[in-house]
Amino acid sequence: MKNKVIGATLCAIMTMSLFTGCGRKAENGDTPQNTAQNPTSTQENDNQANNQNNNQNTAKGQVYYLSFKPEVNNIWQDLAQKYTQETGVPVKVVTAASGTYEQTLMSEIANTEAPTLFQINGLIGYQSWKDYCADLKDTQLYEWLLDKSIAITGEDGGVYGIPYVVEGYGIIYNNAIMDKYFAMEGAKAASMDEIKNFKTLKAVVEDMQAKKDDLGINGVFASTSLTPGEDWRWQTHLANIPIAYEYKDKGVTDADTIDFTYADNFKNVFDLYINNSCTAPGLLGNKSVSDSMAEFALGQVAMVQNGNWAWSQISDVGDIAVKAEDVKFLPIYAGIEGEEGQGLCVGTENFFCINSKAKPEDQAASIAFVEWLFSSDEGKAAVTNDLGLIAPFNTFSDEEKPNDPLAREVLRDMADETTTSIPWQFTTFPSIRFKDNFGAALLEYASGSKKWEEVKEQVISDWAAEKAAVTQ
Repeated sequence: MKNKVIGATLCAIMTMSLFTGCGRKAENGDTPQNTAQNPTSTQENDNQANNQNNNQNTAKGQVYYLSFKPEVNNIWQDLAQKYTQETGVPVKVVTAASGTYEQTLMSEIANTEAPTLFQINGLIGYQSWKDYCADLKDTQLYEWLLDKSIAITGEDGGVYGIPYVVEGYGIIYNNAIMDKYFAMEGAKAASMDEIKNFKTLKAVVEDMQAKKDDLGINGVFASTSLTPGEDWRWQTHLANIPIAYEYKDKGVTDADTIDFTYADNFKNVFDLYINNSCTAPGLLGNKSVSDSMAEFALGQVAMVQNGNWAWSQISDVGDIAVKAEDVKFLPIYAGIEGEEGQGLCVGTENFFCINSKAKPEDQAASIAFVEWLFSSDEGKAAVTNDLGLIAPFNTFSDEEKPNDPLAREVLRDMADETTTSIPWQFTTFPSIRFKDNFGAALLEYASGSKKWEEVKEQVISDWAAEKAAVTQ
């Protein structure tokens, strides 16, 4: 039986065929644009006007949702407007700039009009925000969960965070470019089915890079975005691979210290990315996630590491060259024994929380808004088709599965009994400072100013120091 990562949840989801599509890490783990410069949205102004013109709304409460995904900000703004029009309840959506969610939440939560609805990334996030998390065990949203064990619970039995999406990530590839390569004389593999480990992946990628002109691409991989705040794909998502295997070896799900046993395996993949790219390693500090997704969408590269949430970024690029039917997923192979049976990294780091310090009527209004989102026809259509989420609730029918290619790929991978998904252990990473330091070290390594052994030592020491700080 395939390990569905989050225990019975994914098994139950596939058994009941109730999953819908995905969206975003994350990231957590670890994985995160209307925001930082101006955290007040146009919708906020519209809703304030609605509130002034309709005083009876006050009795119904109001909603202030602090989101962390700039790439879907417009979708949330539209949903807020529709809900207000339908119910008369004002809904304000503010979206934090990429990589600034924790700082924005800390700032906003101290305001008189603080967020009534926000999110945490797992148990680590809960430890930081538990004083602001209301108990949701009596809500319909909790009742609708296909697997209640993945909710964030307290020692008192209360439910303080409810997951609203299951996601997956790996190496996204353009199947049309891959097929063109496989048809070449001397290709290192005949099809994607033969790429089941790092050794084969490396041979194929390096051969493709040597033949990039014949393939009509600028490089195999899109830019490895290492701009601060844009490096979560590496310091969180890629780092999850070695940590997940180390946890597995030790039989644990968290640790106060790590040995970084598979540091060299991380290096295997990272080196493959930066040395077979459309951008030279020394220039990666100026590249963003948007840059890399555009490179993939325009057919300039064959591969890019990201999650199913990336489809919205790919499809929104003007003059998109890649066809939806050619967008596929490959697991991130790193040269670890037994990886031939490895699947995608599947899990969640997105948990809705209700601000326990908000007015009771605002708490109730926020719960009602979220429940509308995951139960009404209009809300569910937006969740599936616009936000692209795989929602873990029994309110979704088999016909309400996602229609975007990457979410479908995640569903396909989850249903594959021959592979084992990699769990999202980056939700246990000690702090945002740990991840930021890791990202900065990777930038120094890529630019040649830091040796890999120094990066490894820093990761080990920072992990221990930041874990200790959390427990103090």
